[in-house]
Amino acid sequence: MTTRALEFYSGIGGLHRALVQSAVQGTVVRAFDWDQAACRVYAANYGPDVVRKVDIAALTAEELASLDADLWLLSPSCQPYTVLNPLAKGAEDPRAKSFIRLMENVLPELVRIRKHPRRLLVENVAGFETSITRERLISTFRTLGYSTIELLITPLQFGIPNSRLRYYLLAKSDPLHFAGVDGQQDRVWRHIPGRGTDWVDTRAQAGEDAPGVAVAEVRDYMDEDDHEEPRPHAIPEKVLEKWGRLFDIVLPSGTRTCCFTRGYTKLVERAGSVLQMNEGLNTTETFDIFLEAQRDGDVEAVRLLHPLRLRYFSPTELLRIFAFLPPSPHDDSRQTFVWPGGISTKTKYKLIGNSVNVRVVIELINYLFE
Repeated sequence: MTTRALEFYSGIGGLHRALVQSAVQGTVVRAFDWDQAACRVYAANYGPDVVRKVDIAALTAEELASLDADLWLLSPSCQPYTVLNPLAKGAEDPRAKSFIRLMENVLPELVRIRKHPRRLLVENVAGFETSITRERLISTFRTLGYSTIELLITPLQFGIPNSRLRYYLLAKSDPLHFAGVDGQQDRVWRHIPGRGTDWVDTRAQAGEDAPGVAVAEVRDYMDEDDHEEPRPHAIPEKVLEKWGRLFDIVLPSGTRTCCFTRGYTKLVERAGSVLQMNEGLNTTETFDIFLEAQRDGDVEAVRLLHPLRLRYFSPTELLRIFAFLPPSPHDDSRQTFVWPGGISTKTKYKLIGNSVNVRVVIELINYLFE
């Protein structure tokens, strides 16, 4: 029997793609998002009849009941909860209102008329687990007869060289229950129960890999280097000159990148890593020489950074890291991702940065249905 799913805050369809690639026989019957560009990309990849551009705060229990969905997949706005936003207001943020209304008003009505989903998956930024919204959400689920499990998971745990720690909440309505929790439902898990051990950040230790996991090299996710000039996705000189020392710079042989956000290429710090294509040069020494020349008044000091061949990751490379596409550009699995005409590179970065890691969600959906 095919599981019918609804996807809320659907973006470019990462949750949809995860469901399709999971072990669950499921289909997204309707997706909802307010962003026009996201809806265009979604429609180009999953068909025009699935996604609706709509204010989720306006959805009614009657409308959702008519879709007869057994699974809800949700990725509400993270801006009210992210540490990158010093003005984040949590549940008081206007961007949190539609999600809270959906959970506290619409879902109880669906339970009352017995048209509620039996399973839900919620994704958000790390930090959500300490929010008032989370407390209200857990309270609502318990009142409505759902069992829940909370997790903080990173793609590093699945061998992907990207540190994107995210909060996930899974819920099942009674009498369904979660496997392997052994009475520990109230903890925030750092691994999927029954699959491995807690992930530990080992950057301060000798190696960088997650325990028991071989993390792939960044080069496995990169486009072919055709030595084109000017180099695609090169970092502008004025940015390097003023902010270059603040970038998180990684090598193709590295096994870790920082979290890529919607601000990638617009912001320097905490927006995502950049690539140093020339692995033969010492990054720190090269920047020290550049900074000394700058202090000495050399107006062309930035030229000393050129041999590093620094560049941004391309949108396609990020799609591979986010598991929308296979790691290798030579993979013959025939997975594709389409950008409709008129979507700028800046918008592509924003939409990918707002999305989910498909591989992580695949594993969580599989666990949700155990």
